[in-house]
Amino acid sequence: MQAESIMTKPVITTHANATIAEAVELMLSKKVSCLPVANSEGALIGIVSKSDFLRREELGTQRVRPRWLEFDLGPGTTANDYARSNGRIIHQVMTTPVISAPPGASIAQIVNLMMQHRINNVPIVDQERVVGIITRTDLLLVLIRAMPKEGTTPPDDDVIRKAILAELQGQSWSCGGLIDVRVSDGLVELKGAIVDERQRKAAMVAAEKVAGVGQVKDGLLLSTDPFSVMVS
Repeated sequence: MQAESIMTKPVITTHANATIAEAVELMLSKKVSCLPVANSEGALIGIVSKSDFLRREELGTQRVRPRWLEFDLGPGTTANDYARSNGRIIHQVMTTPVISAPPGASIAQIVNLMMQHRINNVPIVDQERVVGIITRTDLLLVLIRAMPKEGTTPPDDDVIRKAILAELQGQSWSCGGLIDVRVSDGLVELKGAIVDERQRKAAMVAAEKVAGVGQVKDGLLLSTDPFSVMVS
């Protein structure tokens, strides 16, 4: 699945010479958490989000650092803090450069960008123009659509067992074939050994994610020598 298939469009944008008040009013009226900043040709030149308006002189929340730290950081950092806390025009507070992605980016690439740069929104840019935006809400909507729906898949014990075993065998934490799976009328029992309690939780998750599973019973044994535990 690519970015262009899940992005929100058209994008609500603002311009560099808009006032902070205009941008905030636009966010509130359109119920959006950020605004890409575009020039007259529609090219992306910056972005503002709700977090950019949290440290403001009007709120009394501007960043305050000890004098010794200000000295170490130098005048550039403190000057930038001042401009962002007191600026009245978007170009004075917007974030640049913008972390963006092309329409053909995968969901995995979008998520990696969000996690790596600690951002909540990724504008989608095609030939420098903003054509869409992906928010964490968009990703949650994809997630809920992708999750199996209860009651839509009739239990097939053999199919369920094979699916769980395949999931376990594909994970490095499962210790190979030390975990066995038994299924009866959609009810799953995990048997075998683990060497770390965190494996128990992961094994339960691996079983529960398979379509058709009704309930999972934990029969795993914690052992310092898992090879001595026989699956009976």
